[in-house]
Amino acid sequence: MVMIVKVGIAGLGRSGWGIHADTLEKCPSMYRVAAVFDPIEQRRTEAVQRFGCKAHLDFDSLMRDRDIELVAIATPSHLHAKQSIEALRAGKMVVCEKPMATTLAETDAMIETARETGRLLTIFQNRRFDQDFLKVREVIQSGKLGRIVLIKMSSHSFSRRWDWQTLQKFGGGELNNNGSHSIDQALQLLGEKEPEVFCDLQRTLTLGDSEDHVKIVLKAPNSPAIDIEVTHACAYPQNRWIVMGTKGGLTGNASSLEWKYFNPDDLPPRQAETEPTPDRSYNWEGIPWKEETWTATEDYDAGALTFYHELYRTLRQGAPLSVTPESVRKVMWVIEMCRECRNCIGASGQKRRV
Repeated sequence: MVMIVKVGIAGLGRSGWGIHADTLEKCPSMYRVAAVFDPIEQRRTEAVQRFGCKAHLDFDSLMRDRDIELVAIATPSHLHAKQSIEALRAGKMVVCEKPMATTLAETDAMIETARETGRLLTIFQNRRFDQDFLKVREVIQSGKLGRIVLIKMSSHSFSRRWDWQTLQKFGGGELNNNGSHSIDQALQLLGEKEPEVFCDLQRTLTLGDSEDHVKIVLKAPNSPAIDIEVTHACAYPQNRWIVMGTKGGLTGNASSLEWKYFNPDDLPPRQAETEPTPDRSYNWEGIPWKEETWTATEDYDAGALTFYHELYRTLRQGAPLSVTPESVRKVMWVIEMCRECRNCIGASGQKRRV
């Protein structure tokens, strides 16, 4: 017997309406939007018309709704920790939008509350399930590219922005907003290793008071450097992915990827020489490349659908939780390191640990 999960959505803005509501509507055998909360009456009316659900005037009223089993927190970032904790204490299970919180202390309070209440807490790091990310990770793990030297992840545009996500008082800024996705993917590629962090944050075109240019470099022992750029100040956008390895490389975007590699045994044996090169030229040889390509077969937002499918398996079939709050705590640690200083050394001169 299929047991549908009754969901309450807190916040019907860009994420709550255009991502969570849209995704849940695509899973009618798993989820039903049973209630919503938003301070804007028109949004509540739209939700009632679309889902036939209840509409609450405030968050506390949504928490008192006994029909709701799972709450999706899609309110402004500065409310994520407070409302997630309130929902857990109200006996609800929680999907919290990214960023998980605005500080590491808030993050730890959320995790501790989930442990104390025994309620499920997960974070909407849906980009872990993006097709292009999964394919890049597969190619890297295949060993075809050899030892990976550098992974470069770029999210480039040139534009002004002036909504609430540009304001510090609401937890805005590109580090929290889009940077949290890139950092999460980078940490998945690094595994359990603790990286050193370099970060440069700048305000460029934004009309708010938060950063809109983010440069992060993560480096862990015996691992490739991961170079992350999330910026609104790039007039010549580069590909989302560039991977450099000792046997080849990869490049591409969310819709398509290409990579090439070679077998070292196919090259003639050589050694360093001290004799002058012929015709005063540089060393050069043809590489017998093997080339492969990949094209996305699903929508760009398919990661959101996978996230909710995986969550249903946890809620109803006992599968392990795919996105644990402890794993996302590492994202918040990197974000806090970026905000505190740019080379991961605190005022005491001691490196803080994950």
